[in-house]
Amino acid sequence: MLVACPSISARLELCVAGIFPLTKKQCVMDLFRIIPLNSAGLYASKVVGLAQESIGVTKVPSGYGVVRGVGVGMLLLAISSGVLAAGAKKKRDPNATVSYTPMALDSGYGPMDLNPPPMPPDEIIQKFEAKESVYREALSHYTYRRTVRVQTIDDGGKVDGEYYQVDDIVFTPDGKRTEKTVFAPANTLQRISMSPADFQDIEERLPFVLTKEDAGQYNVTYVGRQKVDQVDCYVFDVAPKEMVKGKRYFQGKIWVDSEELQIVITNGKNVPDDLRKGHEDLSTPFTTYREEIDGENWFPTYTKGDGVLHFTGGNGYMGEDVRVRQTIKYTDYKKFGTSSTIIYNGEDISSKPDAKPEEKKPQ
Repeated sequence: MLVACPSISARLELCVAGIFPLTKKQCVMDLFRIIPLNSAGLYASKVVGLAQESIGVTKVPSGYGVVRGVGVGMLLLAISSGVLAAGAKKKRDPNATVSYTPMALDSGYGPMDLNPPPMPPDEIIQKFEAKESVYREALSHYTYRRTVRVQTIDDGGKVDGEYYQVDDIVFTPDGKRTEKTVFAPANTLQRISMSPADFQDIEERLPFVLTKEDAGQYNVTYVGRQKVDQVDCYVFDVAPKEMVKGKRYFQGKIWVDSEELQIVITNGKNVPDDLRKGHEDLSTPFTTYREEIDGENWFPTYTKGDGVLHFTGGNGYMGEDVRVRQTIKYTDYKKFGTSSTIIYNGEDISSKPDAKPEEKKPQ
């Protein structure tokens, strides 16, 4: 999940609103830290007056000023807006488990057919759950590359921070599965930070698997039949029956190929989010697509998430809506196995183990 980071301007708003527990000196230092020094080193009397009136500071710290002609009124408006926003904050539903605006589905989803399916929904569920168990076991024998990109998007639609990492999921010489980082440039995320739950989601929960062993934790309800890019699918709602403290679950929809009876699309959210004020840890909704890799197994190839996370604020930061976009690509699937060489009379016969080379007769 993702955690909000406090900013200087946010701390200032909280200070003026009387919410953020800073000393008067810290407040006024933050106030002038966000105003650049002009060439003449002049102070804005209106800003000084604001500091005096709002937080009772009479002395302006040296070394801080404003650019001549910069709209001080805009700063005043921003501060007063922060106070009003703090006062008008809506109360959150105490029973809520998430706080986000969901992403829209792509255009390739056709109309939903709500008529009963040709076979009982319970039978469809049993069949795809059995295949999910086979899928999980098969995936544990493959190596692949995972490319993760998490971005924050500003109000103008531009990327203002990014986490990017490329990992190879491989096996050690003794057969143990491990991850090897291939490329990891500097993390430039500023408005949010990656939490341990984020990395666990990336590794374990975004490629959601609903096996026979996991089925008892979920309510799986038939929704209807729908074509997705010409693939005929059964659609099911999936929701946890109950949430055990300390565990996370998937909640959303799955699309099951009507012929293969294999999950091909997952769309939803990992729940619950941590909504405690000052400890918020949120995650985006996501969609994961699978493709047939080796003529038998359907493995995840692409995950995308895009949503606006609603942070209510606390412990040094104002409430803020942050748009987060993430993509995860799974590529280069290769089945892991050991190889051996069979030597017979000095000749490699590994490719024909049932045949012996013609023996040379002694002269």
